[in-house]
Amino acid sequence: MLHTAILDSARGFADQIVALRRAIHAEPELGLDNPRTRDKLRAALAHLPLEWREGPSTSGLVARLAGTGPATGPLRRVLLRGDTDALPMDEETGLPFASTVAGAMHSCGHDTHAAMLAGAAHVLCARRDRFAGEVVFMFQPGEEGFHGARHMIEDGLLDPLPDAAFALHIMPDSPHGRVAGRAGALLASADRFEIVVEGRGGHASMPHQTRDPMPIACEIVGAIQTMVTRRFPVADPVVVTVTEIHAGTAHNIIPDRAAMRGTLRTLSPANRAALHNDLTTLAQGIAAAHGLSASVAIHPGFPVTVCDARAVDLGQAVAGELGAPVQFHRLSHPIMGAEDFAYVLEKVPGAMFFLGVAAPDADLHTCSGIHSPRMMVDEAALPLGTALLAGCAMRFLAQGF
Repeated sequence: MLHTAILDSARGFADQIVALRRAIHAEPELGLDNPRTRDKLRAALAHLPLEWREGPSTSGLVARLAGTGPATGPLRRVLLRGDTDALPMDEETGLPFASTVAGAMHSCGHDTHAAMLAGAAHVLCARRDRFAGEVVFMFQPGEEGFHGARHMIEDGLLDPLPDAAFALHIMPDSPHGRVAGRAGALLASADRFEIVVEGRGGHASMPHQTRDPMPIACEIVGAIQTMVTRRFPVADPVVVTVTEIHAGTAHNIIPDRAAMRGTLRTLSPANRAALHNDLTTLAQGIAAAHGLSASVAIHPGFPVTVCDARAVDLGQAVAGELGAPVQFHRLSHPIMGAEDFAYVLEKVPGAMFFLGVAAPDADLHTCSGIHSPRMMVDEAALPLGTALLAGCAMRFLAQGF
């Protein structure tokens, strides 16, 4: 079978995939500018017949590969994406290739995503005479809240837009080789908010002479949870989490103001818009009822990650053909995390899949998850991800949806 051969080919590049992953892991970079990672990727793929493009807004790379096989139908273009940036945290794995950069770690697995995508470039370049059309490899920085995908799109790096797009995200606490996905909403939108309650401070012994913002802030926190459960249906969930409250300078001083920050997560554009409006109305209304005022600032984050049903079916078919240890799992419900691959999927039909990279004998209940300083990856799973990406590209180029 074609995809079994692709898995064999991916395993043949395992040493290069792992070496690149470790090199990237040891020197993590944050945000939109990842020059060391970019240079490692360019060097690892320099010998391949790829056409490279870069833009002004990020260190992101786009490489294009033209198939040289006979065209038996319409020529198609497919995009494969891997992100490259790290998280601002110290590593605690003790690995010999652990981060050498204080305050930065690849605890979300983007080092593996970039390495698996580079592996897919190796596999597809070796088989370019077996397909027609074009593969676009998108190496994207700034996924961790910096909107890297949106910047690369705005820079025109994906023009002309591909006909389909695929991406992988590792899960270190998911079974080795499990590929998980679902049609429709896969991941939530994620916005940040800040509410500032303005009062009038004074002495803690004479609260009646002040307009104390503290109890008002606490009332708003509780009212937010009531709003979520009474204004939004459980079948189209909304999650609002207040993660910070800042007020006061001493035990006997009532402050002038109290500030709250947190996140807003939804699974539909309609609920996203309604939540923005309702949060503002709620906070300002509660403050006004007590003679205070409140300002609400909402900072838009990533949109909902929506997977095309045809792309999910295609990924499931490829996973089935790859065979053990790859197995496909249909998620019964979305995950309330967020991903900026959503920007690509707003413009191009496609899908993101999760790849389990726990060791085969691991106790999944004790494995550290993503964003943990102790997150570990079974590198034997990386060729599986490479094969899945390459297989999705070749199947789409040959058959479409």
